[in-house]
Amino acid sequence: MKRSVLGLVESITFFGSKKRLKARIDSGATTSSIDSSLAEKLHLSTMLVKKRIRSAHGSQLRPLVRATIVLKNKTITGSFTLAHRSHMTYPVLIGQNILKKGKFLIDPLK
Repeated sequence: MKRSVLGLVESITFFGSKKRLKARIDSGATTSSIDSSLAEKLHLSTMLVKKRIRSAHGSQLRPLVRATIVLKNKTITGSFTLAHRSHMTYPVLIGQNILKKGKFLIDPLK
C-alpha cells in the first residue's frame, strides 16, 4: 500500500460540507482538535466523554466530537477535542489519531 505524504499544512473537508479548510498537521499531538465555533457551524454534536489534554499551558478537560474528514482523498472518522482556536492560524489540528488511521507520512519540506 502506497502511503500519502502530508506537509505541515493540508487542505481538508469535513464530510457533508463542501468548504475546504487548511489544517495544521501535528504528529506530536495525540488527539486532533477543532475550533469550537467551527464545530458548531458544522453541527458536530459533542459526545458525553471528555479527554484530558496536556499542553505547554497546563492540563485541561476538553469535550470531544466525532467527525469524518477527507484528507488526501482518504475519508477518515475520528475524535476531535473542542478548543478555542480562533486566535490561531488554523482552525483544525490533525493529530496522531487521524494520522495513524490514514497511514500518512509527514514531509516537513512539502
